Amino acid sequence: MLHSLQARLAVALAVGLAALSLLVGAAAFHVLQDEIDRISDSALQETAQRLVPLAVTDILDLNTQGSTGQRVAAVRAHDELLTYIVRDQTGKTVLQSHDADPGVFPADLKAGFTSTASHRIYTETVLQGTVLLAVAEPLVERRHVSTRAALAVIEPLLVLILFGLVGTWLIVKTGLRPISLFCEGVASRGRDDLTPLAKAGMPTEIEPIADAVNDLMQRLDRALSAERSFTANSAHELRTPIAAALAQTQRLVAEAQGTPIEQRARNVEITLQTLVRLSEKLMQLARAEGAHVLSDIVQDLRPVLQLVVDDVRRIARSNQLALTQPDEPVLSRIDQDAFAILARNLIENAVKHGTDATAVRITLTSGGTLSVRNRGPIVPSETLARLSQPFERGTTTAKGSGLGLAIVNAIAQAAGARLTLGSPAAGMPDGFEAAVEGLAIPDSPPVFRERVR
Repeated sequence: MLHSLQARLAVALAVGLAALSLLVGAAAFHVLQDEIDRISDSALQETAQRLVPLAVTDILDLNTQGSTGQRVAAVRAHDELLTYIVRDQTGKTVLQSHDADPGVFPADLKAGFTSTASHRIYTETVLQGTVLLAVAEPLVERRHVSTRAALAVIEPLLVLILFGLVGTWLIVKTGLRPISLFCEGVASRGRDDLTPLAKAGMPTEIEPIADAVNDLMQRLDRALSAERSFTANSAHELRTPIAAALAQTQRLVAEAQGTPIEQRARNVEITLQTLVRLSEKLMQLARAEGAHVLSDIVQDLRPVLQLVVDDVRRIARSNQLALTQPDEPVLSRIDQDAFAILARNLIENAVKHGTDATAVRITLTSGGTLSVRNRGPIVPSETLARLSQPFERGTTTAKGSGLGLAIVNAIAQAAGARLTLGSPAAGMPDGFEAAVEGLAIPDSPPVFRERVR
């Protein structure tokens, strides 16, 4: 089954062209066959009429000499295409051409045309019907002429069909090129590029499709903007009251030391701290799903990653972070803040869920791949497949909201990169590895590298 519109149109037009060409060829051959028969009959009749006076003269000479059934001798040896006989009023053959076969000529010939299984015969009568002259032409000769005429029609027709098929394909391909360009324009859009499609030079038949797609993208953009705005505003507005409630709770914990309500106050403090982290993650997710991940400025990712690692070391009070970076700049168009959010979530996730007292290995390659590995239990493959979705968590007792890897995945997609998860980690018997590939600009020009240095 053909699923391509271009293929369907090309095949339909090609089949139609071939059928029409064959129909025209058949009609032309039929007309040509009739014309061959008409011309051959005319030549047969003309030959007979020219032979009549010669035959009468020969007959009179033969009667004078008393001879009958005489064959006319050939000037030189040859095969006769047309043969003839002359009969008298009794039906006796009195004269015949040198190759004539009397059996070819029926006994009851009458003036005019007669057809047998093998010959076309024309008969003339003279001298008041006392002399009959019949000229015969083999039908096989007419078939040979018809065959040659058919080949003369079919050969150029086949060439015409061949060129017609190629021309049809090119015409269909050229005619549908605007649709291909339209599809390529839609496919080449970035993840968050919902700007209207240009309709300049677009065929009239495609404009309604473009209008419908533009309208759909506008509605989708409004819906996504409203969702992101709600998420960001909600998280932002919650920060102040949660911070105030947390401060009051911390003060209550200090005042309630040694009393029965101290533990309950500490439980409230832990819950409020969880809400603070959740609101921060929601703001990061809204930022990651926004349209400000890429920057117009090419920048080196190494200093940003170094700052993030140092900050996580300070907060976690741990020196178990092993950072490996190339000596040359890793140039990228990803926004520095977006990359910092991505790197922080990967590193914090590794520190939080890794085995205690084991190093978290952070590697940034010159090709633009950031990988973070830690030691710990192997994560099942079915769990890996859903960890990049919001609020999805594996089997762990560590605190968290399930948004870290979702934020990383959203930023990676918006930057044209790809997040891959693996367990066990590469080069380890266990553990977990998260890698973001495609952050750097491919084949960065040397001028950019010198400028960054």
